[in-house]
Amino acid sequence: MKPLILGTAGHIDHGKTSLVKALTGVDTDRLKEEKARGITIELGFASLTLPSGQKVGVVDVPGHEKFVKNMVAGATGIDVVALVIAADEGVMPQTREHLDICRLLNVRSGLVALTKVDMVDEDWLDLVVDDLAAFLEGSFLENAPVIPVSSVTGQGLEDFVKALDDICSKIPARSSSGLFRLPVDRVFTMKGFGTVITGTLAAGKVKVGDSVEVYPTGVKSKVRGLQVHNDSVTEALVGQRVAINFQGMDKDEVDRGQVVAFPGTLIPSYMLDVSVNLLSSTLRPLKDGAKVRFHVGTSEVMGKIVLGEKERLEPGESAIAQIRTDAPVAAVRDDRFVLRSYSPVATIGGGFVINPLARKHKKNRPQELDALKEMAAAPPAELAGLCVESAGFSGASFAELLIMTNLSAKKLEEATGRLLSSRTLILADKESRTFIHGQVLEKLTQKAKDHLATYHNANPLKPGMPKEELKSRFGEVLAPKIFHLLLETMSGAGLVEIERDILRLSGHSVRLEEDQEQISKKMLAAFAQAGLAPPTVKQLAQDVEMTEKKALEMLNHLAGQGSLVKVKQDLYFDSAAVNELKERLVGHLKEHGEITPPQFKDMTGLSRKYLIPLLEWFDSAKITIRVGDSRKLRQA
Repeated sequence: MKPLILGTAGHIDHGKTSLVKALTGVDTDRLKEEKARGITIELGFASLTLPSGQKVGVVDVPGHEKFVKNMVAGATGIDVVALVIAADEGVMPQTREHLDICRLLNVRSGLVALTKVDMVDEDWLDLVVDDLAAFLEGSFLENAPVIPVSSVTGQGLEDFVKALDDICSKIPARSSSGLFRLPVDRVFTMKGFGTVITGTLAAGKVKVGDSVEVYPTGVKSKVRGLQVHNDSVTEALVGQRVAINFQGMDKDEVDRGQVVAFPGTLIPSYMLDVSVNLLSSTLRPLKDGAKVRFHVGTSEVMGKIVLGEKERLEPGESAIAQIRTDAPVAAVRDDRFVLRSYSPVATIGGGFVINPLARKHKKNRPQELDALKEMAAAPPAELAGLCVESAGFSGASFAELLIMTNLSAKKLEEATGRLLSSRTLILADKESRTFIHGQVLEKLTQKAKDHLATYHNANPLKPGMPKEELKSRFGEVLAPKIFHLLLETMSGAGLVEIERDILRLSGHSVRLEEDQEQISKKMLAAFAQAGLAPPTVKQLAQDVEMTEKKALEMLNHLAGQGSLVKVKQDLYFDSAAVNELKERLVGHLKEHGEITPPQFKDMTGLSRKYLIPLLEWFDSAKITIRVGDSRKLRQA
């Protein structure tokens, strides 16, 4: 039998809990406060076996307006709803709100239980049924069975169960191929077992012995035991009410609203791109930047809504938006959500998640909005490519795409395989299976060319741009593998030349203007005349009437040509003078075996200002090697 969940909905004191007890024999009000006050506060759970043999998990929700957030948590994951309306009161505020919530959560099947019929006469009942037809018109329950029942006398209960069985037979079974996710709706400790959590399995399947992780906290544990309908099982499937007993997990480490999944499969995010619909019954427009209560799965988090194309959303309107939450949310593509206003608290709208791993969008970027609209409407076969494109220069890994597309691993393999074959996607990192979109790589290439051209124009005397400087020029951080792919692509296309850590556009070379040629000759003459007592950069800049920065650029250029030797920052020597000194030094070492700094000073007559940097340069040039306080000739 396929796993199915029945959820109740309706106004306070309309008989939801009594109906569940009459059907299942289970009183779902388990708290002392619930018993004392006579109202449901927390979620209640039971199970029901239908005449066909179909087992149905039952979630009973509170009807009081103060506990609507608990109702939303319970309504997540239900397949069929029993909208409970008391015959003596008819449609009430939470009747409307609960029906809105079910619609926003994409519940598509249900029936109406018209309770407390033992308390009204036939004429009144006819009036209530007429009002009910008008209320349900246009909703997913417009043509649903309306069953008059009494939990006291038992009237209509058999008809209710038959109608429910018929509806359940027509609901298609869910696939268990998705990412295992269990939104937590209850946590408790059981003596002799330890921590137990319950929830409706939203996707995938889980087995005893599986390692799991709690999101967004990252707490890890192992499944010690599983129960479905109070029966111990070795495996639980999507759509089932599940109780999981954890190994070595403290009760305080998990709470309602969190999600249990396999380690490393979900990525909590503070930003989600969404499609949002504002209820037509909402009293006020929703303004851009408004604070909202965001309900997804069994969680409620505060956040603000950023509208993509307008300053306000009017009642009944839909839009693409971004939710920026105060706490991280572990969601996947197509997850349904409910929006409630911050104050006064009321359900105002909802929708579905387009991109659960969104990046911050800037205002007045119509191309980004168009891309999100395309993602929202995209068929599964096209979604992977659009998601990678939306990830921009960062690319997207296979693990991220599982979340961003909500496709099974097999279907995602097929989709990415086709896109790789057509070169729409390019594999940037085999290890993490990170993809970058072909068009994004083209934009990255053009941006790199522009950065290099700008650098060459600003630094005409430099042979090229350091790799790390180019990497830092991009507004977004480039992963090393994507940067490597970029350079590899540009080099393979003949766009750049790479020399060690220096990049330059192909064909770029340092060309001195006529006045620069004259300055370079003047500089070289000054160094040749100075020998081993060269001028300082500051002194030289004054002599040739240049800024120190420009003088340094010219000196680096001359050092790159081999006319000068750069011994250290701001210290250059005439190449001929250094070569003559090298010959004298090598000759001394061959004859005497070693030389100390005082001996080097006696040989050259240099001050310590030049002596030590030159010795260290000979070391770095692999001519000498330092042994203690002496230098020896480095052997080949």
